[in-house]
Amino acid sequence: MNIPDVREWTEAVGDGTDYLDYLSQHAGLGEWAALARVFMPRFVEIEGCVLWDRVYDPANFRTWQDQLQGDATSIEATLNEFRLWEYIDIPEDSESEAGGLALAEEIAASWRRCLSERFPDRAFAVAASATEDGPVVGFVTIR
Repeated sequence: MNIPDVREWTEAVGDGTDYLDYLSQHAGLGEWAALARVFMPRFVEIEGCVLWDRVYDPANFRTWQDQLQGDATSIEATLNEFRLWEYIDIPEDSESEAGGLALAEEIAASWRRCLSERFPDRAFAVAASATEDGPVVGFVTIR
């Protein structure tokens, strides 16, 4: 409830409303399904690299593989970034920016679980970070 929009809406409506009530009024089936994929993404393994399926493109992978001399960790670090600020308009005030980073941390926690389930024999470093542009979630395989 640290996000101003959600807090203000739930306070205005009252009657014990919360984040779920907010979503029920602001998101339809498509939004719910899309959000599920953000929190529970799919991953692919390509030539020793684990990649978020959304960022995998064979030609782009080859380009980065060539540029980074096949260094799997560097390839993963380059490609496996979800820059929330590219998709979410986060107002430039401290409360909203903190809320954006908190969301990134929740996504990172979920990705950590999904990676662990999909690749139980591997370890991953999954992190949410605040950048000058906004929050970013990323991961690499721990080698």
